[in-house]
Amino acid sequence: MGEIASRSQIGFSLFRRAVIAIPLVLLLGIASGRLAGSGYDNSWFAVLHKPAAMPPGAVFGIAWTLLYILQGLAFAIVLNARGNRLRALAITLFVLQLGLNLTWSPIFFALHQVTAAFWLIVGIIVAALAATVVFAQVRPVAGWLMVPYVAWLCFAAALNHDVARMNPDAERLVPGASSTQIDD
Repeated sequence: MGEIASRSQIGFSLFRRAVIAIPLVLLLGIASGRLAGSGYDNSWFAVLHKPAAMPPGAVFGIAWTLLYILQGLAFAIVLNARGNRLRALAITLFVLQLGLNLTWSPIFFALHQVTAAFWLIVGIIVAALAATVVFAQVRPVAGWLMVPYVAWLCFAAALNHDVARMNPDAERLVPGASSTQIDD
């Protein structure tokens, strides 16, 4: 049993992990957004003032789909790095940052907690950066696959901050009401 696996065996092992990890991460991300009612169809979000840098809704769908696919592939690569001393830490950090990521849409879109969502995304960035650094130590390509995600998180944090600044009463905004603000 002391034989080393061939390149084709290692490649097939990675393929099996990727076939599970990529759809799992993607489906979790899609489910989080859908269950929270995220996007431009959300009546609360539709009435908010948005920064000029806010992309069209389709851009978010495309970007997040690609980012979840890249994350899933990076995760599969790390899962396939059996025997690496940092593998367990990398997996833990990935699950932590993904869990935080999946809570952002419900906090922002469903609960309308714009400020809390901003601080959450700052935490996601920290956790994603930590995961990226450890991924890079496990397998450099896995770290590089996480870089677009971290960059997008920084952009999303800036948008979240601007939405909070431009809509100081966003938490109390009631779409469709004759008056758009609830009186205290």
